[in-house]
Amino acid sequence: MPQDIDQLAINTIRTLSMDAVQKANSGHPGTPMSMAPVAYELWQNHLRFDPANPIWPNRDRFVLSAGHASMLLYSMLFLTGVRRVDAEYNVLDEPACSLEEIENFRQLHSRTPGHPEYRWTSGVETTTGPLGQGVGTSVGMAMASKWLGARYGEDLFDFDIYALAGDGCLMEGISHEAASLAGHLKLDNLCWLFDNNHITIDGDTALAFGDDVLSRFEGYGWNVLRVGDANDTGLIGRAFEEFKAETGRPTLIVVDSHIGWGSPNKQDTESAHGEPLGEDEVKLTKKAYGWPEDAQFLVPDGVRERFDEVIGKRGGELHSAWLERLYSYKGDNPEMAGELETMQRRGLPDGWDADLPSFEADEEKGLATRKASNKVQNAIAERVPWLLAGSADLTDSTSVRLGLDGTAQFEPGSYDGRQIHFGIRENAAAAACSGMSLSKLRPLWSTYLTFSDYGRPSIRLSALMELPVIHLFTHDSIGLGEDGPTHQPIEQLASLRAMPHLDVIRPADANEVVEAWRLAIDRTHCPVALVLTRQNVPVLDRSRYASAEGVRRGGYVLADPEDGDPDLILISTGSEVQLAVGAHERLKEEGIRSRVVSLPCWEIFEKQDQEYRDEVLPPEVTSRLAIEEGAPMGWEKWVGGEGAIMGMTTFGQSAPFADVEAEFGFTVENVIQVARQVAERATANPTT
Repeated sequence: MPQDIDQLAINTIRTLSMDAVQKANSGHPGTPMSMAPVAYELWQNHLRFDPANPIWPNRDRFVLSAGHASMLLYSMLFLTGVRRVDAEYNVLDEPACSLEEIENFRQLHSRTPGHPEYRWTSGVETTTGPLGQGVGTSVGMAMASKWLGARYGEDLFDFDIYALAGDGCLMEGISHEAASLAGHLKLDNLCWLFDNNHITIDGDTALAFGDDVLSRFEGYGWNVLRVGDANDTGLIGRAFEEFKAETGRPTLIVVDSHIGWGSPNKQDTESAHGEPLGEDEVKLTKKAYGWPEDAQFLVPDGVRERFDEVIGKRGGELHSAWLERLYSYKGDNPEMAGELETMQRRGLPDGWDADLPSFEADEEKGLATRKASNKVQNAIAERVPWLLAGSADLTDSTSVRLGLDGTAQFEPGSYDGRQIHFGIRENAAAAACSGMSLSKLRPLWSTYLTFSDYGRPSIRLSALMELPVIHLFTHDSIGLGEDGPTHQPIEQLASLRAMPHLDVIRPADANEVVEAWRLAIDRTHCPVALVLTRQNVPVLDRSRYASAEGVRRGGYVLADPEDGDPDLILISTGSEVQLAVGAHERLKEEGIRSRVVSLPCWEIFEKQDQEYRDEVLPPEVTSRLAIEEGAPMGWEKWVGGEGAIMGMTTFGQSAPFADVEAEFGFTVENVIQVARQVAERATANPTT
């Protein structure tokens, strides 16, 4: 056994990782084996982190962007004694990741899933696995640290972010977007560690990757350092110190490593990347480490104690010193301190909704829901100072500009700004918003609905982590007109609705927008996709039609027959609700009793009790017509087997929006015609 306690600890990380992967017969042992010295040096000697309180707000963040190397992180959580935190932010007197959990690596319900998952395992700062997502999210964390420091003082907030990335992370497009953004913003609190081992699943990276990574990052405006041997903890430590001394540039530390280090037959091979070493090779590797060959999940005496006396002691002292500064801050700034506490609990200030607008009926000129959204957004932002708004180069097109007095741009030298320009980087924008949300800010980003596809991987991660991010999409249908089919979304609504934990809200008019925002901002979990129009839509007369408060239940009866039960139900969302209302009024003249149901959020409506859903959509009324300028997929659930769907089954066309809508049948006249057919079909084929 190695006599040096630090080397013994490093080899403990390696062997725990090897044993866990081998027992599970699944996983990625190679990177934990090669990067164990880097993780050890970072956590032991540089990371400002208190294992006894892993949610200390000013802790440094460690992001394992190379999420397949999850055993590296789980080993660190176990060996440093990180405590578990419950859903109410209470730190419990039990480990976040015990040795038993490591022995159950990748097993059902264990706290050691194949890739790290936020909320599932305390100490995991963000869910990673899809390559590049971790580094993208880390940029948002760095932005949050800068914003918090600018607002509450750097004595309280100056945390750094370290993200470990592999070759795959840097190949993914999001890494280019995120690195470019970080360089532009001069985020000198951000450090990426590039595990430069030249191996991916297919083999040597030379098969597909020949980038000059150092020059690339220098071109982004980064400080680039290189460590020629991942085992040289002294040189690694010097690199971390250089990062902390750097001002005005994020840092990339390129670490040359050998995947599967120490394995006699699998070092530097793709098999060390994504599969267990095999029992015989595990024994040979342990022998090379000077380790007992038959010992499994061995933690030698003194190793846990070594972590306690270094990171445990240092982290506790740093945390205690921060609490003293916070106590002093509360005495000098009680109002700001209260704001900070509310934010950290994902709460909202009292009266946050006191100034929400109410829109007068206007069925002639109307108002685009994106424009209404901007008025609501600004009313909320006035009372929720930690609401930050950004766009992918479409600030005014998506109507997310903050018009508050003194609102500044978030940029170098002005990190207290709340208006963010992400540039044309949709994936990085969504990932950065997850990073900010993980730091307890309330971020939104925006683009056109059709370009949600560019941000989809990061949208999905926000949903998987159940983060209250606001994804705001405008130009939501063929109604955007002249820009044509490249910009007119068809399948995006159905695609977003298919995503678990994402509430897709498509309001019909300005007052539904108010309620949509109420739903979006008043939550502690799960993201929202606000889907808004470019074109004007009528502001419905709520003295004639039901209150927009029905949006709070996902769907509601907007209009009903003047007498008797409905023979026909017209169901719609967004800008097409006006077509349903227009048809309803005309059908009334023909003696057809129709009901109009506005269904802006399927997900919330599905969560209502069955009694309410049956009140809105009575099972006995089978004559139903859905109207939406998007793919019809999913509407079958609401119209049933005897209903009909007016949707889009092709891409759109380029022309003024009224002409495009007429071309595809989205007119009151055509709705009436189809509605008649549905009603007649029900009359001709009565059910018993």
